[in-house]
Amino acid sequence: MKAMYSKSGLLAEAFEKTVDGRQTGLYTLTNKKGCEITVTNYGAKIVSLMVPDKEGQLTDVVLGHPSIDEYLTSEEPYFGAVCGRTGNRIAKGQFTLEGVSYQLAVNNGPNALHGGIKGFNAVVWEVKRVSDRSIELFYLSPDGEEGYPGNLSVTIIYTLTEDNALDIIYKAETDKPTILNLTNHSYFNLSGEGDPYIGDHLLMLHADYYLPTDETAIPFGDPEPVKGTPMDFSDPFSIGERINQDFEQLLFGNGYDHTYVLKKTSPGEYAYAGICESPKSGIKMEIYTTEPGLQLYTGNWMTGNFAGKQGNHYPCRSAVCFETQHYPDSINKPDYPSIILLPDEEFESRTTYKFSI
Repeated sequence: MKAMYSKSGLLAEAFEKTVDGRQTGLYTLTNKKGCEITVTNYGAKIVSLMVPDKEGQLTDVVLGHPSIDEYLTSEEPYFGAVCGRTGNRIAKGQFTLEGVSYQLAVNNGPNALHGGIKGFNAVVWEVKRVSDRSIELFYLSPDGEEGYPGNLSVTIIYTLTEDNALDIIYKAETDKPTILNLTNHSYFNLSGEGDPYIGDHLLMLHADYYLPTDETAIPFGDPEPVKGTPMDFSDPFSIGERINQDFEQLLFGNGYDHTYVLKKTSPGEYAYAGICESPKSGIKMEIYTTEPGLQLYTGNWMTGNFAGKQGNHYPCRSAVCFETQHYPDSINKPDYPSIILLPDEEFESRTTYKFSI
């Protein structure tokens, strides 16, 4: 039998394994223009994303691993993953909901990060439906999992559109009051995964304010203007031109790791959030989302210690993440948009990454 490889060079058989009693696999989405996305149901991870560069050559613009075994042991557990129940950080892993106090696992300095020790990035999702261009994944997070209340039913739908966009729909329902902040943690390099530095990428964000943090990446509270600071991407700047400035916020994170407050005409509006471009490949990526914030993370803690796809190593700042989400520590900041989900509500969120030349 002939081995089945994706356009990005991935072998489907390398993703077939039983994990926690559930079968994992690799699923391939293609459109009529020849673009390709591969997804594994382990962590609902985007494994590869092939789009054309200015020469018409398909280029894989996300970092990742070539096998399920490497994902299971990776020092970077969030490559391409859905993070939940609550993406980003909760101060000291503590919150109170309807008079009940909860203590989550502390897994990032003094704080809880990306849903805990075994968040949605590290569970096997059920494949509900798959077609040429779309896949629907489902996960039931039981009451008490990672310390969170309520049985939470979560659906993720990835679609590769005919205009070369990755469209992500998140849906969720709960049977008890809980908190929820879902995001996708793809690591992008628009010059192609394996390129060593995203500092040359041009970036413009639709945001005039950002959330300054303490040294543990928890926001102080009120947003501050980006103007006059190296946090300003309201006009196009290369990511790397100010990243090493002697500016407290950049020193805390060893680079950018901050939430930008997206400009919206109304809460929940599906709207433009920003654009990023590689001058090497000519690939542009526009971002649209219903979410109020975007976490810009420039891969500041990547080590380059391991080989990923195609044997490539991923050193510090060899990728950039655009995590559309509610703000960090929202449950402990009453002035922030709420992340509380009640039993009579249906959560729905949408984010799109659209590629062009």
